[in-house]
Amino acid sequence: MMIDIDLLLSYGATYKRVPKGNIIFSEGDNCSFYYQLLTGRVNWLNINDNRNEFIQMLIDPGECFGELPLFDNEPYGESAIADEDSVVIRLYKPVFNQLIRENVAIHFNFSKLLAQRIRFRFMLLHSFACHDPVERIKTLLNYFKKENKNFCIESRQLKLTRQQIADMTGLRVETVIRAMRHMHEAGAVLIENGKVFC
Repeated sequence: MMIDIDLLLSYGATYKRVPKGNIIFSEGDNCSFYYQLLTGRVNWLNINDNRNEFIQMLIDPGECFGELPLFDNEPYGESAIADEDSVVIRLYKPVFNQLIRENVAIHFNFSKLLAQRIRFRFMLLHSFACHDPVERIKTLLNYFKKENKNFCIESRQLKLTRQQIADMTGLRVETVIRAMRHMHEAGAVLIENGKVFC
């Protein structure tokens, strides 16, 4: 979901450059802003005590992130870190609340977005009950194909690394590599020169 940039600016939103690897907000922080990605890519993730990452979602340009605390006034449940040099536009939380009160269609779109993101989480959690790594990966890839996300539209090349897939499925990267090789042999994906195509 993307709120019109001119509308955000008319409410006082500001641009912020975020170099690759920089933290935008951390799990447990209080929420002060609405964030929308303009350029780059952001990892929306949890990091456990062993510094292992679990990617909740990869945010692409045009998408918002970190929106739950805007609605429930709780701290962030995850962190956001720039995966590459990025530019975000951010709007102060009280002003964001005013914006959605004055623009019912935007509020409705947020309800739809939250429902879609919850459905995605349920789908992933359901796949975790299946201990077969191939099924976990297939579930993730099928969702991304359906949503036209993380694939090059022309070539159907997957734009995720094996590490990112591992971080999204809770698998080890070695397991992902083996499972994807099995998927290639079964004809579910095509792997050429280390690149994955669906």
